[in-house]
Formats: sequence, C-alpha cells, structure tokens
Amino acid sequence: MFNLLPGNSNYLYYMIEGMRAQLEPARFANKMMREMLDNRNNPFFSSKSTQNLRASLEILERLTREYKKPSFGIRDCIVDDVVYKVEKQSLLTKAFCRLQHFVKNGFPKSQPKLLIVAPMAGHYATLLRATVQDTLPYHDVYITDWVNASQVPLSAGSFDMDDFIDYIIEFIQVLGGNVHVMAVCQPTVPVLAAVSIMSSAKDPNVPKSMIMVGGPIDARKNPTMVNAFATDKSLEWFEKTVVMPVPPNLPGAGRLVYPGFLQLAGFMSINLERHYQAHVEIYKDLINENTANADRQKKFYDEYFSVMDLPAEFYIQTIREVFQNYSLARGKLVSRGRKVNPADITSCALLGIEGEKDDISGIGQTEAALELCAGIPKARKHYHLQKDVGHYGVFSGSKFKQFVVPIIKEFTYKYS
Repeated sequence: MFNLLPGNSNYLYYMIEGMRAQLEPARFANKMMREMLDNRNNPFFSSKSTQNLRASLEILERLTREYKKPSFGIRDCIVDDVVYKVEKQSLLTKAFCRLQHFVKNGFPKSQPKLLIVAPMAGHYATLLRATVQDTLPYHDVYITDWVNASQVPLSAGSFDMDDFIDYIIEFIQVLGGNVHVMAVCQPTVPVLAAVSIMSSAKDPNVPKSMIMVGGPIDARKNPTMVNAFATDKSLEWFEKTVVMPVPPNLPGAGRLVYPGFLQLAGFMSINLERHYQAHVEIYKDLINENTANADRQKKFYDEYFSVMDLPAEFYIQTIREVFQNYSLARGKLVSRGRKVNPADITSCALLGIEGEKDDISGIGQTEAALELCAGIPKARKHYHLQKDVGHYGVFSGSKFKQFVVPIIKEFTYKYS
C-alpha cells in the first residue's frame, strides 16, 4: 500500500530525530546559561541586556524542545458549591487507546454517563481538558485517550478507521446503553458509523444520544483550507510524501505513521502570522516581567505544540473516505463488510454543534448529520450554532462554558 523509497521525504522523521539528538549539547548549554542568568545573586540580573538574553534563551529553548504529552491535571470538581476530589482511572486499555474515567470521589448522586471521543488528529486527548472539566459537574465523564503511534510496537498490529469504529462500539458496550457519546471534530464520522452499525444490528447498547461537535460529516459543505489540502492531492501523493517509518530509537520503530510534527506544521500554517506575533508577545512579556501574560501564552503553546503520530493506515483511510470520497455523506461507507446506514438509527437522540468562525470544519459539515439520520424523529434532533467562536472555541473556552455546556447538559438530561 505504501511506497517507501530511499532518499525521499519518507525519511524526514529520521532526520528530525537525528537533529534533536545533535541539539542536546546546545540545549544543555542553554539550560546552564539560563540558570546562571536566573540567579538573583548575579550582579547583572536586573540589567536590560541580561533580561533580553534571558528572554531570548527561553524562546530558543521552547522552539527546540520536544513537547511531551501533557497531563490532564484535573484534580477537583465543584458541584452545588461542594468540592469533590477527582481521580482519573483507566477503565479499559487497548493497544492504541485507554478509556479513561474521571471519578468524583464521594459524589453521592448518579449522573448521565458522557463518553467524550477525542480526535485522533495530531493532538493528545488532553487538548479536551476544558471539555472534561466543564462537563464534569453535570456528568459521569469518560474520554478516549489515544496513544501516540510511535509508542506502539509493530507487534501490536495495525490501526485504521475500521479499528477506530470497532473501538468506539466496544467502549459503548462496556459502558452500557445508558450513555451519551460526544464526538469532537474528526471522530464525528467514525462515531456516527459506530452507532449506525450498532443500530442496524439491533444492539441493546445503542447510546441514549450522540453529540456531534465541529466535525467533517459532510466535508463538501463550506470547505475550508483543511478540506482543500485533502482534496487537492492524490492518495498516492499522501502515501509517498507524508507517510514515514518511525525511527529505531522509539518503541514503535518501523511502524508507518503520519508524524505529529507535520500535522502541527499544517495547523500553524493556517494562522502563521498569529503564532509568530504570539511568540513576539511572549518575548516582550518576558523582558518586561509580565509573568501572568507570558505564562498564559506559554501554557497554551505547551499544549498546542504537544503532538502525536497517527497510524498511517488510519490517516490514509480517513483522507480517502472522509475528505475525498465523502463516503458517509454519500451513503457509500462500508466498514468490515458492514454497510453504514445512519437512517437505521431510531432510538438515539442527536445534537449537532458548530462554531460560527470554524476554519477547520466549515458550517454545515456537522449539521449534515441531522439529515443523514432520517430515522430519528425531528423532535429528537437539535442543532446549535455558537456565535463568535472558531474551531477550538466550540469545545473549550469561556463561550463553551457559558453557552454550549448548558445546552449539552439540558440535552443529555432530557434524553437520559
């Protein structure tokens, strides 16, 4: 399926890892210099030149750092003015995913189960930290915590979109039928496929509802730059250009992946000027000792720059089925011989949520689910367009907490 030719761009990953190794001595020297400049006993600590150098060294360190997977860091939750300690527990562990459960210790009530399906699209599930935190007061929350493909040994086998669908079906069955499934961005397609397959098979564990948030269910509608990138090139181009083997220094050595650093480069290119200006502002804040502003920006980029590799099989199948063939929207999607027919869904309520300024999934791409699910009564299908938010604002941030979370709560409680 994949064409690996010596000397082509498929070996860029090897070069990146080699450069990281070569930069380690320079990074160590940078660290020593910063520790010396950060010492308040240094007689030049407050000088303008030292402040400039200190800020420059920190920016340099951040630009050359390998950003590891962040932690969720959710330690407590306030419900009705009572603080409950939160413990993250792994309910189920698969080769490519851990089903995580956020347990509110000592919480006396039963709440609707909410399975948040995080995207396997380059960033870790921790990008949905705010999604978990803001829905946790009203729900018993679970999330799919996808594993970086470079950390999965070849012996674990392959992983494609069909496997993704099977994982979702298994997770829903483990949680039982009394669950609401919330898919954020990329997984809206496999989640809708999973529930369709379960409905066609008369599975007793069909979820109570689906919440589709900013995803490419019908990528033909209001196509964005992301859609254009996926359609302007052939599958052969993707296989030859962006599919690469994992270098031998990592546990997944030899596995073919779409590297996270390429996905990050693609995301950044959409708003390159904004990211550049943000780092200029960080530099200025560091010089002027505006610690709060600098820390806020650094915290965002610590998460944004933390990326994971995607299994090549999953990435290529997603490009083909979702962005080039529009298989789900055209009624042509088949998974392991199972015809995906959203019209077979009858007992599951549906909520579509989109952002007015979403530049990843255009307006209408998620709303298309309401038309595809013709078997769901109109009274059980709902749609919300959140004003003044982009892609990330539709599942995190102040407007998400203020406007979207109450809608999700009302919806899940109504259909529990």
